[in-house]
Amino acid sequence: GKAVVSTQSTGFQQRRQAAEKKDQMEDFKTNNGILLRNLLPGHVAEHFMGCGKIGLYHEDHSNVGVMFASIPNFFAEFYAENDVNNNGIECMRVLNEIIADFDELLEKPKFNCIEKIKTIGATYMVAAGLTPKVVYDGCETDVDTYLCTLCEFAFAMQDCIKRINKHSFNNFQLRMGINHGSLVAGVIGATKPQYDIWGNTVNVASRMESTGKIGKVQITEDSCHKLDRYGFRFEEPHFVQVKGKGNMRARFLIDRVAS
Repeated sequence: GKAVVSTQSTGFQQRRQAAEKKDQMEDFKTNNGILLRNLLPGHVAEHFMGCGKIGLYHEDHSNVGVMFASIPNFFAEFYAENDVNNNGIECMRVLNEIIADFDELLEKPKFNCIEKIKTIGATYMVAAGLTPKVVYDGCETDVDTYLCTLCEFAFAMQDCIKRINKHSFNNFQLRMGINHGSLVAGVIGATKPQYDIWGNTVNVASRMESTGKIGKVQITEDSCHKLDRYGFRFEEPHFVQVKGKGNMRARFLIDRVAS
C-alpha cells in the first residue's frame, strides 16, 4: 500500500513540476515578447518571435517620411557638470523627462504610422511609413499620409516643449528637419539588437535639421509639394548645401490652415 501511495505522490510531483516549468517557459516567452516589442517595431518583433532567433534583417522601403528633431540649446546652454546639479545628473534627468514626453505623444492613435528610431544626445529621430499600411482619411497616397502625420507630430512636439518650458522655467527650442523617399530599414546585432534606417533620404532629413533654424521645421521642397494640397503653409524657398547633393531647395513650415 505504501509503495502505491509513494508512486502516486512521485507522479503528482513530476506533473506539478512539469506544469510549473511550462508556466515559467510561457512567462519567459511573454517577457521576451514585451522586451522585443519595446526594442523593435511590432511587425519586426513578430518576425523574430516567429523564427526564434535574432539575425540580420532588412526591409526596402520606397516612400518613408523621416524627421530629426534636436534641442540645440540643451547642451550648448543648459547642460553643466557641477555640485549644484549633481555633476550633470539633474540635467540628464530633465532630458529624460523631455524624451519620455515625446515618447508619450507617439502613443496617440493619430501617430500610429510613426516609429521612433532612436535618440542621439538631444536629438530625436522618427520615421513614418515603416509599419504596415495605415489608412489616413483625406490623403491621396500613403506617402502623403506619412508626411502629413510627421508635420502634425512636429507641431505636437513644439507644443510639448512649450509646456515643459512653462513648468520648468526653461527656454528649450526645437530645430527640426523632414524629408521623404526610399531607404533601408533593418536590425543590426544579436545580443543587443538595434533597429535603424539608412540611405540618402535619412542623410538629407538630418541635413534639413542641422542647417535649419531654431524653432522651425525645415522641409525639402519635394516633400513640401506633397503637403501643399493639405493646407500646410510654408515660407519662400531657399537653398541648402547638402553633401553629395549640392544645393537643394527647402522651405520652412509655418502652420496648417484648417479646411
